[in-house]
Amino acid sequence: MALIPATILTGFLGAGKTTVLKRILSEAHGQKIAVIENEFGEENIDSDILVSDTTEQIIQMSNGCICCTIREDLRATLQDLAEKKRKGELDFDRVVIETTGLADPGPVAQTFFMDDEVAESYLLDAILTLVDAKHAPDQLNDRQEARRQVGFADQIFISKSELVSPEALNALQHRLKHMNPRAPQHTVHFGNVAIKDFFDLRGFNLNAKLDIDPDFLSADTHDHDHDHSHGHDHGHDDHEHGEACNHPSHADHSGHHHHVDDDVKSFVFKSDRPFDPAKLEDFLGAIVNIYGPRMLRYKGVLYMQGSERKVIFQGVHQLMGSDLGPAWAPDEVKNSKLVFIGIDLPKDILLQGMEQALV
Repeated sequence: MALIPATILTGFLGAGKTTVLKRILSEAHGQKIAVIENEFGEENIDSDILVSDTTEQIIQMSNGCICCTIREDLRATLQDLAEKKRKGELDFDRVVIETTGLADPGPVAQTFFMDDEVAESYLLDAILTLVDAKHAPDQLNDRQEARRQVGFADQIFISKSELVSPEALNALQHRLKHMNPRAPQHTVHFGNVAIKDFFDLRGFNLNAKLDIDPDFLSADTHDHDHDHSHGHDHGHDDHEHGEACNHPSHADHSGHHHHVDDDVKSFVFKSDRPFDPAKLEDFLGAIVNIYGPRMLRYKGVLYMQGSERKVIFQGVHQLMGSDLGPAWAPDEVKNSKLVFIGIDLPKDILLQGMEQALV
């Protein structure tokens, strides 16, 4: 059986996750979606909106979508759904997990890698984070959960942008870009999200998507010949923020109103020299041991000594993995590009260690 694609939808309380989900579920896309409401503890957030009052754990909706509310183990629920699909008891094409607004998406994402049974049935496609334009500045200042949700995102949707001024929206977009340069940003109105921006993003798939992702290196301000023409996707002018939002020394004094110096930050490592595979493995192993819980996402394309192919590398917290990508093209400049996103990570130690792992 083909792997079942899974999407994690996260965002702070009130960001509009349920509104987006209702739009996605009710759209005539012909896909059968299983929605898991991953509710921790007693706090019943949104299931009464999506699922009518019933003792049933799994509800089949009129358009073939399924909803289930989980208060126990996510792993067991995923296993249960996959088994019912295998037996033909339930028919669905993909799974969306809506986390509670206070959740750290890390453990949810790790479920797909730590458990063999889940890993054999599902492919984690992407983590989508909703950010409430009106309340995000305060939430990002005050709540680490909100900052972590941004750090984990493969795609960021900004809701309620109509409630703030263009200047405030621009400042928020710059701040989010500073925290997570690899996640494209989209403003959404009243939950109206295009299916193509929601599903099959391959945000987690170990493939060469990074190579063609123009946003991946927008954090790197030293690469002045880098094409900054991709701002049209985000509704703001990218060349303006290249300098301001990526140098912490500028960040708080630029025109982008960073009221606080966020603890979730990103930085990029680049080199045209190849890595020594053994040295790199030793260094990354040591770093993940010490800083793993603070490393939200790290991802890149590596140029390894002795390999004619690109190595696609990524990790979440202490979990990391690599995969062989396509061969380097004959006329292509071989180099490594990695982005690290984490909480108060020691940039100097990481960059120095990567440098020392080069041939």
